[in-house]
Amino acid sequence: MRGVWTLFKKEILRFWKVSFQTVAAPVITALLYLLIFSHVLEKHVEVYPGISYTAFLIPGLMMMSLLQNSFANSSSSLIQAKVMGNIVFLLLTPLAYWEIFLAFLAAAILRGVVVGFAVWLVALFYVDLPLAHPWLILAFAVLGGALLGALGIIAGIWAEKFDQMAAFQNFIIMPLSFLSGVFYSIHSLPPVWQKLSHLNPFFYMIDGFRYGFFGSGDMDPAISLTVVGISFLLLSWLTLHLLKCGYKLRG
Repeated sequence: MRGVWTLFKKEILRFWKVSFQTVAAPVITALLYLLIFSHVLEKHVEVYPGISYTAFLIPGLMMMSLLQNSFANSSSSLIQAKVMGNIVFLLLTPLAYWEIFLAFLAAAILRGVVVGFAVWLVALFYVDLPLAHPWLILAFAVLGGALLGALGIIAGIWAEKFDQMAAFQNFIIMPLSFLSGVFYSIHSLPPVWQKLSHLNPFFYMIDGFRYGFFGSGDMDPAISLTVVGISFLLLSWLTLHLLKCGYKLRG
């Protein structure tokens, strides 16, 4: 596993050396969302009985930041290597395709968890969050980061230039994130939009993560965990297949 560890360490150093951009900036963005939405809606919205809107909002922002940064880590690494021509140094190593997958996936999870944890630390200055089911929080954090890390690898393999990666981020990741119940409960939506929300895997990740804090949610956490787990397995299979056959990696 020395090769996996070396590539994992390289990926960690890659984002940590620019931590102001990769860690601090997402935390500041989440803090701005928290300040604006909590200030406007705190006295007007109570999603769950006895839980303030600010408290409701924080787990959603944590998970959204975690997911977006897990995706950004693996996808940006691959697209940068392809555009700059450095991908050849990765392909020439004796690493198996599954070892490359593990290293990129672990680094993506770590960056996402670091950003999510940092958002939680900042949020503690505003409200104390309960921890009803810590194991659920950990499970959804790791599985969510893994799922988006795998999706980031797929996006990095598919994209051939930065514009395509930006389109993937802006037209797929961002809409799915914002339409997943970060700022609201889906029970407040019309029936049609509730059904559409159930097709969004981001909804299950965020709702299950929030359930870990409050013991309340829009969906049974067992169902959410099953959906996220199956989604991760399917994306992992696709990612490993693409890496194995060298799709858009080997000329």
